[in-house]
Amino acid sequence: MNTMTMAEARAHDRKRWLWPMGFGIIIIVAALALTGWLTGQTWLIFAGPIVVYGVVPVLDLLIGKDSTNPPERVLDILEDDPFYRYSTYIYVVVQLILFVAVCAIIGTQDLTFWQWLGFVSTIGMLSGVSINTAHELGHKNTAIESWLAKIALAPVAYGHFYTEHNRGHHKNVATPHDPASARMGEPFWRFLVRTAGGSARSALDIEKTRMARKNRSFWSVHNEVLQSWGMTVVLWGALMLAFGIELLPFLVLQALIGASLLEAVNYAEHYGLLRKKLDNGRYERCQPEHSWNNDHIVTNIFLFHLQRHSDHHAHPTRRYQSLRHFDEAPQLPTGYAGMIVLAYFPPLWYRVMDKRVVAHYDGDLRRANLQPGKRERLLAKYPPPATSADASA
Repeated sequence: MNTMTMAEARAHDRKRWLWPMGFGIIIIVAALALTGWLTGQTWLIFAGPIVVYGVVPVLDLLIGKDSTNPPERVLDILEDDPFYRYSTYIYVVVQLILFVAVCAIIGTQDLTFWQWLGFVSTIGMLSGVSINTAHELGHKNTAIESWLAKIALAPVAYGHFYTEHNRGHHKNVATPHDPASARMGEPFWRFLVRTAGGSARSALDIEKTRMARKNRSFWSVHNEVLQSWGMTVVLWGALMLAFGIELLPFLVLQALIGASLLEAVNYAEHYGLLRKKLDNGRYERCQPEHSWNNDHIVTNIFLFHLQRHSDHHAHPTRRYQSLRHFDEAPQLPTGYAGMIVLAYFPPLWYRVMDKRVVAHYDGDLRRANLQPGKRERLLAKYPPPATSADASA
């Protein structure tokens, strides 16, 4: 019988008091941007990309990793601790307030082009990071967290992610059928187009099937994709009514930036990894080796342990504080923030990551998820190891 108290269980979470930095960092970024606008230091308005692309990767390298796991006996107690849920709830509220505040500035103030660009890039970064909070909330089986997930997705107009990720990606991950699983040899910019369109189509197909199964029209108010997109229409419409139609380019561009940030993370999470197809035509169960992981502390705090991705796929409803490190899971060389920067430059990405995919499959890329048009070229560059049959031929 487990008689451990909540206080004793909390002592096993070494990062407990760091988790509020999930929303604390967006407050800091917003404060820097507003300070830049008020003081005329325009470069500070670009705090979003500066922090995401520069500060966080450097801090990851300087501060290092934490690969410790909470003991199995405390997981259920940590799961029940409301402290962790409140950190995600507060994040959504803070993000929405900041989003509306910046929209008010964009719509009512006379900004230079560089000030406007600074705000759109910073809010785009924060909108992209907020998709991760929506991801954490969207996996939970409570009404409040489901609705908060959709609210968090509304500013970035990516509400279909709620449906496709839960019912599509988790089913098809690390297979050629998943638009969110990158193939080895596939440049990020091509992946971005494929996953953006493929994820939206997948979400619509999923909801069309679900509505038909429940004998409801696709246009039903119960269609969760339409619910989520409808929230974006209402939010954006209200903001343009309040602050002017001139706000539309800002809304669209920040959404594109935010969505591309999410997809850069998706690109890193499963690049080149493939589940084995079984004799019955199905794919093997998702295992730790089918997700890239990382334990750099700063990005893990920033993204609510998203980098412990293998455990997330094994236990999708498990809350972030309980996610575990697996020694057997493939590891990225740095945190997601640093990997995003690499993804933007395909030659650098291939140089860093392709050899890791090769090593993961013991030199046999026939077991990897390869870009179809580059399959033969990759197999020629990295020839599979000779088998005993080959050697005797």
